Amino acid sequence: MVRPRRRDERFLRSLTDAGLPRATRTVAITPLRQIARPVPTRMIVEGRRSPRRIPNALQSFVVTHPEATFLVDPSLCLDADRRAVAQLPAVLRAVMSPPGRTVATITALRELEPAPALDFALPTHAHWDHVCGLLDLPDLPVHLHTRERDWVMGGRIAPVGGVRDALRGRTTVSYDLDGPPVLTFGASHDLFGDGSVVLVDLAGHTPGSVGVLLHTEAGPVLLAGDAAWHGYQVEDLRQKSAFPGGLADEDRDETFRTLHRLHAVRERLAIVPTHDPDAARRLTTSEPAIGGAPVVPAESRREHPTR
Repeated sequence: MVRPRRRDERFLRSLTDAGLPRATRTVAITPLRQIARPVPTRMIVEGRRSPRRIPNALQSFVVTHPEATFLVDPSLCLDADRRAVAQLPAVLRAVMSPPGRTVATITALRELEPAPALDFALPTHAHWDHVCGLLDLPDLPVHLHTRERDWVMGGRIAPVGGVRDALRGRTTVSYDLDGPPVLTFGASHDLFGDGSVVLVDLAGHTPGSVGVLLHTEAGPVLLAGDAAWHGYQVEDLRQKSAFPGGLADEDRDETFRTLHRLHAVRERLAIVPTHDPDAARRLTTSEPAIGGAPVVPAESRREHPTR
């Protein structure tokens, strides 16, 4: 809190920007309704004291592509305290447990008009607060990075919080990051082969964490999962605070390097950390994102219904 980790200037200078992929089609993004709660900034952004508190939320997104409609980060299930939070270590329950007013993913989906016909879910990573909403969507297939799947299902110790419960017995489509570098990210995977949805390597928070790079009519948007918890981290280049960040990041050093990669391209696109409701809100307004990057105004979604 007093002396935040210094940025690695040498690593920043070594980064090469490979540019954005060429896209032939666009997608639309719909953030699902969620209720944020204020948390101390110093618990999210290492060394930052102002503002004293920032909003935090369990955000999910519906992405509509001409060929499919999919759910990014199905965050929260019904009765999450019993089905997911109860599995967390006691030291984390008080910090991680969502408030009672938090909206379950299935509830927020049912509120949309018209209700989207989902084809699959796409978690940025397999922590409980990004997959336990699948418990209420038992027949929905999941696309999951092979490295992440192996970490969850193959190891002796699984990520807790209903993660294996959410994935076990479900149709899972594994993918590898088999494509070229994109921007400052070392590997990618073009989900539809048209440049509109490209998954990029954001490893560190978990071994197989990815970002979802979306080509929208208003410009590129990166759903960054938990590579950062808030846009202040990207802007200031500050890692997550030691508690609870030190317990949440699987590889603290690699997570910090990934944060450098995000910081280096923050002016090129809108970066949306999953737990940053202010960044998610900008997807439905004309308010600029961090760095002045383009966002997705509500009117740009009219030609892309959610079903």
